[in-house]
Amino acid sequence: MADEQFQQALLDHLDMLYNLARRLTWTRPEAEDLVQETCVRALRGWRRQPPDQVRPWLATICLNAARSAYRHRDARPMEVLDPDPGLDLAAPADTEAAALSNVTGAAVHEALWRLTPAQREAVTLMDLCGFTATQVARLIGAPRGTVLARVHRGHKRLAELLEEVAPGDL
Repeated sequence: MADEQFQQALLDHLDMLYNLARRLTWTRPEAEDLVQETCVRALRGWRRQPPDQVRPWLATICLNAARSAYRHRDARPMEVLDPDPGLDLAAPADTEAAALSNVTGAAVHEALWRLTPAQREAVTLMDLCGFTATQVARLIGAPRGTVLARVHRGHKRLAELLEEVAPGDL
């Protein structure tokens, strides 16, 4: 019974969890791995004691798993793989619209990665995951004013970075 309750709670917040993981990692496969790691850790925690508020609890687990992965990655050399395998294969449909939408998405994603880690976390949690400044403060262990400052500075820096990429278009 408890595992079914966990599954339902997880499904209710899976979009938020993936969006957070996507902004905490560089690639989609890394984000998927982070979501999977978060789910494993969350299930273990759920079996010990289900949380009162699932959404911030899952976000905290995801943040901690991402930070752990950063430390682990920094401790070992990174293997370089072909970044675009199969790029020369023909697409089954016209991809012009998809390519144009990816340009903006890719620019925003790259700009987010040029923010400081603290600003990227604060902006992601507030803007993309919908947490309030007070909730973000609790999640990351910083005062509410610090969170608001990080978000403000992050927004300002994002605007500058995106203007560099596509002046006047964004």
